[in-house]
Amino acid sequence: MGARPKHRDRLVRAAAELFRQRGYAATGINDILGLAAAPKGSFYHYFPGGKEALGAEAVRYAGGRVTDTLRTLQRDHRTPAAALRAYGALLAGWLKDSGYRDGCPLATTVLEVTPQSEPITAAAREAYTAWRRTLATLIDPDNVDGAQAQRLASLAISALEGALIQARVARDTAPIHDACEEIAALIDALQDTV
Repeated sequence: MGARPKHRDRLVRAAAELFRQRGYAATGINDILGLAAAPKGSFYHYFPGGKEALGAEAVRYAGGRVTDTLRTLQRDHRTPAAALRAYGALLAGWLKDSGYRDGCPLATTVLEVTPQSEPITAAAREAYTAWRRTLATLIDPDNVDGAQAQRLASLAISALEGALIQARVARDTAPIHDACEEIAALIDALQDTV
């Protein structure tokens, strides 16, 4: 396999990190190459569609990491509400550890380039759909496609996205914890009715 996956994967991870911190427009190809420690030829070899193609892959990568984290937390916690609270604690820790530079792995990018960029829009749509499905499975595993589980999953995503923005601005993780507590309470209430 050689250098192909190594350079490609490093480019995608570096782009995801820089887009999350700086945004899509403020991140140049040379910034990505520098963080990835990859030669310029690798970028053009693996992403002949340019920065937009790399952006779509970075969104897919970041979206997949969130989905994997949510699934792990679901498996590792006794209740859906406990899993959501644990996710909030992780988000708060990551944000604080980054000096409040990191944001949502998707929002910083998609707010700049969607709907103009169809490849990035499609990748974000896939990611948000996977997050909603994963959260709905966590919320109500017996009725994943039920309207209530889907609405609550969508609300959780919206609340967490907004909480991340507020936390970055305030340089305080309280909005993340508050959002998770309120969504967890709604999940607990739903569980009590099931």
